[in-house]
Amino acid sequence: MNIGINRAHFPVSVLGPGQRIGIWLQGCSLRCKGCVSRDTWQSDPGRLMTVAQLLAWCRDITAGRLDGVTLSGGEPFDQAPALAALLAGLRQWRGSAGLDFDLLCYSGYPLATLQQRHAHLLQQLDALIPEPYVAAKPLTHLWRGSANQPLLALSGRGRKKYAGYLDAPADQAAKRMQTMLDGQRVWYVGIPGRGDLAALDAACRAKGLRFDQASWLS
Repeated sequence: MNIGINRAHFPVSVLGPGQRIGIWLQGCSLRCKGCVSRDTWQSDPGRLMTVAQLLAWCRDITAGRLDGVTLSGGEPFDQAPALAALLAGLRQWRGSAGLDFDLLCYSGYPLATLQQRHAHLLQQLDALIPEPYVAAKPLTHLWRGSANQPLLALSGRGRKKYAGYLDAPADQAAKRMQTMLDGQRVWYVGIPGRGDLAALDAACRAKGLRFDQASWLS
């Protein structure tokens, strides 16, 4: 089973509790206005890999020391069969290795749509952040881009781990963004506040640095 992947990072500490694997799937049919990850929109055969390869990378990069896996994109549910295979593999690894990491997934689809079309996938998750990003709505809650997006605990593990975060304000964490380096590329991971990326661009330009490419401008 192949899956389209834009990027994957570890450790990610700004998209869920603890030290996490972050996986961004490639391809999104929703394309919310103001999205900061426009580089994930276009389906790209060149970004396909097997689910088995991705799972092997997860095991190798973490050596079994992780608190969770966060799936984003792109739109994970646009690759429903591959997402199902990935979740099954992650759950199998978790069980066979005696680990206790949680599975959190972002989606731009309304919750009602996901419940109608993908109830079997929701049953494999511990937590979900659904609903489209709406740039006109403020950033109010932790790990969410706009005020219409809830954080939902879907399992016993999810209810235990996320109970203290369901209504947490956006500024509860020490930071909302982190920087990841990948060869000659710099990735900014997390949920930026309104105007943060424009301010970053301006600050870099003031020091003579320019972005050759920026995902929020793609």
